[in-house]
Order: sequence, then structure tokens, then C-alpha cells
Amino acid sequence: MTHTIDQSTNTNHSTEATQGARVEIYTSPFCGYCRRAKVLLDRKGIEYEEFGVMTNPSHQARMLKRSNGRTTVPQVFINGEHIGGSDDLFALDQTNELDLKLKL
Repeated sequence: MTHTIDQSTNTNHSTEATQGARVEIYTSPFCGYCRRAKVLLDRKGIEYEEFGVMTNPSHQARMLKRSNGRTTVPQVFINGEHIGGSDDLFALDQTNELDLKLKL
């Protein structure tokens, strides 16, 4: 999947059509769990918006509020629902619940 990066807001948008689910992922640089989560979404062909918490303090504050104070990255949201981190995302994938949430 091809992505373009907007450095001013650190968002990551796919150039492919939206699949019907809005996916947001809060990340930090050099985070292996973040990379793992993004690879899973890429493999499924899912468009997502990435927010860098290290480069933009407002992203970190928003992540903390939306995730009920969870400080680890990644934090993933699908259609506004807090999914959790990379392990949570993969657990949903193993039970096929992720595909339902992503409307695949």
C-alpha cells in the first residue's frame, strides 16, 4: 500500500480507497509494536491515519484522553472505538473480529 506523509501533522494516508472503517493509530518512532500493527493494517489493505506522539505533544494528550490514560504505543482506534495496542489488534485478527470491525 502506498502512503504519503504530511510532516506538519505526522499523518499517514493511503492513496487507496477507504474501506469503510476509519482507523487511527498513535505511534512513536522506532517502536517495533507500532510497526507490527501498521504492517498488519497494510497487509489487509486498510487506510489509516497515523499520529506521532513524540513529535506532536497535542497528539500525545489526545491519545491519553481517548485511551483512558494508556501511555504505551501504539494505541489503535477503529471508528472511534478504542481497540488498544498491537497485541489487542492481533488478538482481534486471530478471532476474525478485526475484519468485522474493519468492514472487510
